[in-house]
Amino acid sequence: MLAVLTLIGIGIAMIYSATVTTIDLSDYWLRQLVFVGLGVVVLIAATFFDYHYFQILAIPIFLLFTGSLVAVLLFGVNQGGSVRWISVGGVLVQPTEAGKFLVIIYLAWYLSWFHNEMGRLPYLLGALALLLAPLVLVYLEPDLGMTVTFAFIGGVLILAGGVRLWQIGLMAFGALLTLPFLWGALQGYMVERIQVFLNPQDNPGAAFNVNQALIAVGSGGWLGRGWGYGSQNQLHFLRVRHTDFIFSVIAEELGLIGATIVIGLLLFVVWRLLRIADHAQDHFGRLIALGVAALIFFQALINVSMNLSLAPVTGLTLPFVSYGGSSLISMMFAIGLAESVAIHQGRTEF
Repeated sequence: MLAVLTLIGIGIAMIYSATVTTIDLSDYWLRQLVFVGLGVVVLIAATFFDYHYFQILAIPIFLLFTGSLVAVLLFGVNQGGSVRWISVGGVLVQPTEAGKFLVIIYLAWYLSWFHNEMGRLPYLLGALALLLAPLVLVYLEPDLGMTVTFAFIGGVLILAGGVRLWQIGLMAFGALLTLPFLWGALQGYMVERIQVFLNPQDNPGAAFNVNQALIAVGSGGWLGRGWGYGSQNQLHFLRVRHTDFIFSVIAEELGLIGATIVIGLLLFVVWRLLRIADHAQDHFGRLIALGVAALIFFQALINVSMNLSLAPVTGLTLPFVSYGGSSLISMMFAIGLAESVAIHQGRTEF
């Protein structure tokens, strides 16, 4: 809990540094404070709600999530060429942010409920169907980052859910067979991002922000240029610096030591989540904690990697640090779920 709150505090400070000199964004750090307040309420509520009850809600959660994704495709709001949001009372809501922990809940329910049957192929296919249904809808938005995130979370849970070695081999073989089809089905912007990652010199315009991020990271040195004094940040060479590329701001202004502290705090949170999973007394709780750990680890890994030009730009934010209400509140709810697993271990016979 202290590590999560420390990360949030660092995030607010860096959002302030990244936006205070931009008139349109100067109040974003205050908005983030409001999101933090809402997130703390959500986290506490999720902590004291007995996670066992989510087993009853698993099927409605699956139907609600897939229904919201269908609604986005039919009635969604187009922003930047992607239809990922739906207007609810004038407020734009991104269902995929909440969907990250909803997928964890209903997959954990299925895999725990049929734990002893997962060695049989029909039950494995059932788990894959529960994963692929939202995966296809998210891909159609299109949202490459969320598609890969859901695939990673689902893959980790299925692998930990009791599948056999021959089933793992079968899934790997099936994935290899579908690779040519998946490459041919990639959206235009997805292909461009992969090509920019592989050959940035062929498209300097598209690679501009990645290059600026590398300059920011490299200029930070050991101790950084100082909070609020990063040149790439303050002179606005670095775009989307308060969301996707906030790690570059941290590296430039707080240096290698500051960036290492942030990464260390994230890894500490993941380790604690794995400890909760290890001590869980039932399969459902163990898979929930494992799913939350996989979510935070993967999203942090990809965000840091794309800031260092080690992975294509996917639009995934840095957990607890980047600006964004939907992302922050969903992450805090996920932490609350894991906390619920930690404190509600007495009711093993639900």
